[in-house]
Amino acid sequence: MKIAIKNGRVIDPKNQIDQIADVFIAAGKIVCVGAAPADFQAEREIDATGLVVAPGLIDLCARPGRLETELRAAIAGGVTTLVCPPDLDPPLDEPELVERLVQEATDLKLTRLLPLGALTQNLDGERLAEMAGLAAAGCVAFSQGKRPVLDTQSLLRAFEYAATFGFAIWMQPQDFYLSRNGFAHDGEVASRLGMTGIPVSAETVAIATFLTLAADTGVRLHLRRISSAIGMNMVARAKTEGIPVTCDVGIHHLHLSEHNIGFFDTLARFDPPLRSIDDRDALRQGVAQGVAVLCSDHTQLSHDDKLLPFGEAKPGATGLELLLPLTLQWGREAQLPLATTLAPLTAAPAAILGRDDLGHLGAGAAADLCLFAPDEAWQLAPETLRSASKHTPLLGQELIGKAKITLVGGVGG
Repeated sequence: MKIAIKNGRVIDPKNQIDQIADVFIAAGKIVCVGAAPADFQAEREIDATGLVVAPGLIDLCARPGRLETELRAAIAGGVTTLVCPPDLDPPLDEPELVERLVQEATDLKLTRLLPLGALTQNLDGERLAEMAGLAAAGCVAFSQGKRPVLDTQSLLRAFEYAATFGFAIWMQPQDFYLSRNGFAHDGEVASRLGMTGIPVSAETVAIATFLTLAADTGVRLHLRRISSAIGMNMVARAKTEGIPVTCDVGIHHLHLSEHNIGFFDTLARFDPPLRSIDDRDALRQGVAQGVAVLCSDHTQLSHDDKLLPFGEAKPGATGLELLLPLTLQWGREAQLPLATTLAPLTAAPAAILGRDDLGHLGAGAAADLCLFAPDEAWQLAPETLRSASKHTPLLGQELIGKAKITLVGGVGG
């Protein structure tokens, strides 16, 4: 279908476009931005007056749970590409499981779903998974999810194997032994409430290990859910030293700190935990400087998962429909241009994935677009969320910015 999107404010961070313009689509791809080709006859016109027309958002981490419900939530949030970690039930350690998941998502014709394959069999941290078969089945990289690899020799073998075949490894940096009994940031709030804390060193020790092995093997390394100022500085320094490393930050960590735990509010339990205000501010700066990208870190949880004592409640929050407005809020507070604000959700994650066809509006790119009202205010309440998971410590707040139309391959509305 040929589509003309008219009169919107087109923002394309990769191609440095920020102007009122028209976008033309044919056969699921971008034809051009600006003047229509001479022979272009639109079969559908979308009036984008008052809307921002941007590349569809790329979310590097979301656990979809009920697949159709959560992919519809992604569409409602302007997310057109979603990366799924391997620590599902069962874990994605066999090509047949990956093929089944990818086919189910494809049949739904909603958001693109890109799975991460298990780095080790059953995520046990010992025997390497069949990476070549998993990659052929559709895995874009390999990860342990939130499961550790305790044997550093096994980790080195995994890095060497991945480097040999050009596979990327995505790891969450959290030392098992330093974090195993904790469930909050090891700081003043945890001390006051008598909680067992997770020190920042749990993150930095793991980062140091991963960076050392990446430097030795040359593997492409992506660090998931950086939560501390020191961790962000370590990644920034590694980049200047030529280590092929990237990282991401969960969107809630840009806005919340350990103080949001209040008196054992389980909605504010995250993994990694919410850290100090100084850490939060360093994360905000690191994303603004391009050291890190953003993700929703969406986790679908049941009501009962949070109706437990703080230490027993499952960590995580809904995020697919909050990713855009919370990113816009961060950009406004940091006084960033809108193109700079959107880059950590579009061009930058596309580069991490190695996908030249995603994250921009250049000719030939996939027609994945998010049309959003940048100034529309809405109340965050359970009934305003499409996701089956309604859990976030931000419930009741007013958010500004709302996705109105999401196209994936030129399909949607």
